[in-house]
Amino acid sequence: MPYPEEAEGFQVDSPDTYTNFNKRFFKLKPFGDYDVDIKIEACGVCGSDLHTISGGWGDQKFPLCVGHEIIGRAIRVGPKVTLIQEGQRVGVGAQSYSCGECKQCKNDNETYCPVLMMDTYGSEWPETGIVSQGGYSSHVRTHEHWVFPIPEQLESNLVAPMLCAGLTAYSPLVRNGAGPGKKVGIVGLGGIGHFGIMFAKALGAETWAISRSRAKEADARKLGADGYIATAEEGWEKDHLCSFDLIINCASSSQGFDLAKYLSLMDVHGRWISVGLPEEDGQIIKAQNLIANGVLIGASHLGSRREMLDMLNLAAEKGLRGWVEELQIGEEGLKEAMVRMKKGDVHYRFTMTGYDKVFA
Repeated sequence: MPYPEEAEGFQVDSPDTYTNFNKRFFKLKPFGDYDVDIKIEACGVCGSDLHTISGGWGDQKFPLCVGHEIIGRAIRVGPKVTLIQEGQRVGVGAQSYSCGECKQCKNDNETYCPVLMMDTYGSEWPETGIVSQGGYSSHVRTHEHWVFPIPEQLESNLVAPMLCAGLTAYSPLVRNGAGPGKKVGIVGLGGIGHFGIMFAKALGAETWAISRSRAKEADARKLGADGYIATAEEGWEKDHLCSFDLIINCASSSQGFDLAKYLSLMDVHGRWISVGLPEEDGQIIKAQNLIANGVLIGASHLGSRREMLDMLNLAAEKGLRGWVEELQIGEEGLKEAMVRMKKGDVHYRFTMTGYDKVFA
């Protein structure tokens, strides 16, 4: 049964077969007064997609269609929708609902809602038994609060990864004071990290890339980095002790990670904020590693609607673009994306395109 009762997409059935994508129909949740239906035109490929379907993040509600960096057209809006107009080019990120009434939601912290936090895929809609499905599909149905107008200056295939990876980097930067007069470090030059460098520089901060080797130094400089630190080099931390105001840790792995040396880079009460979610256990944090500079350790999850809109406007104003390779949506294109991401063979994001060729 086609839209509007169902969408058609590519689902994975289990972690054992995570590179096998099956094209099939699945139910959409009942259309609500505040809902927006989007015909999808492009979708970024996030590391979360791979971690989810390969079993790295534990049990999931299979079969599952992933993808949460969605760009498309609003083709239907509910009678009480005021934020989106039919026909607009819009985006949807990794979250599709929160309660809207709690303290957190009312204070632009809706991504931390303790009452009802719905992921764009893999969450069960209350009282329906329907599991939310993502953007490797023909359509998505989302509450208007989590649907964002896309500035006309931003190309769909390049802006798509900003809807998760970009926001994941942007929110902790602005919440922790990145700007003129601040020295900011970005650990891990990957899908999130390359946006971190881009946005930190656009916000006016002195921006440093921190990576294991110097293999990505030229890329970091092109993205706007003022400096570069290679942690495989002997004594890499010594010239930067107690000098960073903020470091955003975007690394996707914690293996071989000497956290004490990283923390020694922080100025007094400087902030170390993690956004990456490695599959393995994290580092041991000793109090002795914290007191020399009173470093503050925290984390960040996605970002608010206000931050998303601000980020998109900043990207449009500054001409910022993700570094993206396009792949054709379909069984083979999605398999290629997952295999290459598993190998780390991505520079620095994939976007699935060609939706009109696959979905009638």
